[in-house]
Amino acid sequence: MKLYKLISSVLLLLCVSAVFGQQLPQFTQYMFNTISINPAYAGSRETLSIVGLHRSQWVGLEGGPETQTLSIHTPMRNENMGLGISFINDQLGYENFSYLYADYSYTIKTSEKTKLAFGIKGGVTHYTLDEELLNDPSVINDPFFADVSNRWSPNFGAGIYLHNQLWYIGLSAPRILNTDYNKGENGTLDYVALERISYYFTGGYVFTLSENTKLKPSVLLKATNGAPLSFDASANFLFYEKFWIGGGYRFDNNAGAIGGIADFQISKQLRVGYAYEYPISDIRPYTGGTHEVLLMFEVFKSKRIKSPRYF
Repeated sequence: MKLYKLISSVLLLLCVSAVFGQQLPQFTQYMFNTISINPAYAGSRETLSIVGLHRSQWVGLEGGPETQTLSIHTPMRNENMGLGISFINDQLGYENFSYLYADYSYTIKTSEKTKLAFGIKGGVTHYTLDEELLNDPSVINDPFFADVSNRWSPNFGAGIYLHNQLWYIGLSAPRILNTDYNKGENGTLDYVALERISYYFTGGYVFTLSENTKLKPSVLLKATNGAPLSFDASANFLFYEKFWIGGGYRFDNNAGAIGGIADFQISKQLRVGYAYEYPISDIRPYTGGTHEVLLMFEVFKSKRIKSPRYF
């Protein structure tokens, strides 16, 4: 085992056990991956929508987090209802988190152009430690590591989503139950908690600057019990309904970052996005930044779909 990776993993474990536990990963392109945090978004694009995302965080730092997400959501035959399913694989050093959740939404019209959706989600979170860590001579006889690894935890969440074609706001709590690992097999205190409830507020608006240029600012505010507030703000320009480009800023206690986003609508069905994020915290001398790639594929069959969709 490489010593540097072990140290990185131990630091991550200490952050999890001593502070407030692992939470859902955050993304630079959060505005295009809303389904991962708000079940009320399911079906809101009025077509079958498939979104895949890969994030390599803190490139160059061994053991840096890597995350993959895949989500599928669609409206049902009854246009007021939507269904979705999402999978997140999150690796932090030697820790691995897998989230598999299903989403259901119900939408009502509050005016001619505005809709309000209510959503719920339910599923499981799987937590493991890498075999390379568990088999290392320095920890192989430590019951703590064997005790906390390979755990399945059910959970559920809820959200609301108010929107029309030009703006949206959302409020959600994607994991409502605390996953508490306070006691190990010997009755000693091991973890404070693996997951704690987080509340997400999202919002965005599309401004028309000219016939072929639009501006969409968006925000994400996350509040977690026992943790400082996290705040994301971004602004993206849209040119000719095809090309998005912009930037963002995240304030997250001691882990702030700035980033840039470029997103291209290759065809009506296919969209590709790339984001780069650079930390402005103490970790910046040790990493080349964070890379994020997003793919969106949609199947258009209904004539009632608004075009284009901005979120």
